[in-house]
Amino acid sequence: MNHLAYDGPGPWIVFFPLIWAAVVVGVVTVLRRTGLRHPRRASWQGSRPPIGESSPIALLGRRFAAGEIDEEEYWRRLSVLDEQFGRVAGDGAA
Repeated sequence: MNHLAYDGPGPWIVFFPLIWAAVVVGVVTVLRRTGLRHPRRASWQGSRPPIGESSPIALLGRRFAAGEIDEEEYWRRLSVLDEQFGRVAGDGAA
């Protein structure tokens, strides 16, 4: 009776760890590019702020709220920004 000799899995067994490594690297790359972050970190860390928060009128409002500028300067600058950029909120208050 003829029996085939079994010499082990052969050299192709090396490809399985390489394939799994490629899958892990691919998943990590996709997750990093889609912006998925660690749940305990703030969502804004390492990314751009939303468009509405980076407008000049929003920046002026943050400076006024932080006390960097007084009310007179706030209204003066806001009137100039309203002429150039228009109202973001559209609430009708000047």
